[in-house]
Amino acid sequence: MIEVTGRLVGSGRAVRLRLADGRIAGIADAGAESGLWIMPGPIDIQVNGYGGHDVNAEDVSPDVIEALVRAEWAAGVTAICPTIITGPEDRICTALRAIAQARAADPLIARAIPCVHVEGPYIADDDGPRGAHDARYLRNPDLAEFARWQQAAEGLVGIVTLAPELRGAPEYIAGITRAGVIASVGHTAAAPADIAAAAAAGARLSTHLGNGAHPVLPRHPNYIWAQLAEDRFTASLIADGHHLDDATLSVMLRAKGIDRCILVSDTVALSGMAPGRYHTPVGGEVELTADGRLTMPGSTLLAGASKTLAECTRRLGEIGISGADVVAMAARNPARLLNLDRGELHLNDIVLLDGEFGAPLATIVGGEVVAGTLP
Repeated sequence: MIEVTGRLVGSGRAVRLRLADGRIAGIADAGAESGLWIMPGPIDIQVNGYGGHDVNAEDVSPDVIEALVRAEWAAGVTAICPTIITGPEDRICTALRAIAQARAADPLIARAIPCVHVEGPYIADDDGPRGAHDARYLRNPDLAEFARWQQAAEGLVGIVTLAPELRGAPEYIAGITRAGVIASVGHTAAAPADIAAAAAAGARLSTHLGNGAHPVLPRHPNYIWAQLAEDRFTASLIADGHHLDDATLSVMLRAKGIDRCILVSDTVALSGMAPGRYHTPVGGEVELTADGRLTMPGSTLLAGASKTLAECTRRLGEIGISGADVVAMAARNPARLLNLDRGELHLNDIVLLDGEFGAPLATIVGGEVVAGTLP
């Protein structure tokens, strides 16, 4: 039994939580105020790596995946979708097998990895939309390859990002949708008609909307406006201060509405590392600056992100987004997208903070303290 007293992020309500057998056993108003804040567990559906742990490394192993999850717990994130980017099929399948093995070895790791996100290799080859993905391995959507992914992953592939203008994309989207997998539009140079066709085929998500895009676009129409206007799409957004400026982020939140927005980090293994130049499977030669911007040297193109989802939520608080909206975009909306049962108020997995948008003090997953200590 774990008992925690604090204020709920978003409402400010002072409560006493009792957790038993991995679930909320009771929730009641607390008589005394506490300096502790309780946030429903953030769920990051796009994580390439963190703290030196790389999902896309050629030698990725179950131990790397477990270490990645534990590092995310320590950073105040309760669940992630490990994200595998464009590469040869054998490397994608190696990563999928490692993730499946890590989940099979530990029920809490399994809880923290609800599914896998495969971002590419079915993306546009244009500079800008391709981002840091390796052009050598781009290809058209292939349902037979998807079946081989699922075999390697033991059915864990839950999100696939692709460009809907590619040959065979509508049929691919319809096929994986029938299999219960979320088709997401991203890294695309699509015409608005391609976006509409993707939605009609079953696509439900935009991957880091506003990024993986050309530096210069027609003012209208273009594929960003088309995705903003498509009510069947939820938009994932990177709120690290580098991928979207404050004005653009604000307009996107208003256009989509909070209920159709999900915060993601898109972190890579260099997240949490010292500034400098590195070689990484995500982007090759990359440079991490002191302010957390990650780019390919000599280019303005971003090569992933360095700020965790928890850091992104804190930044949103700094620019005036309400706690309730942050909880919706970081916890409730991704849980709904992935059909996860996180219990009453989504409080079975929680993070304890030293302020409404403060630093994490402890992380509780499945009723167990997995990082930090209870105050």
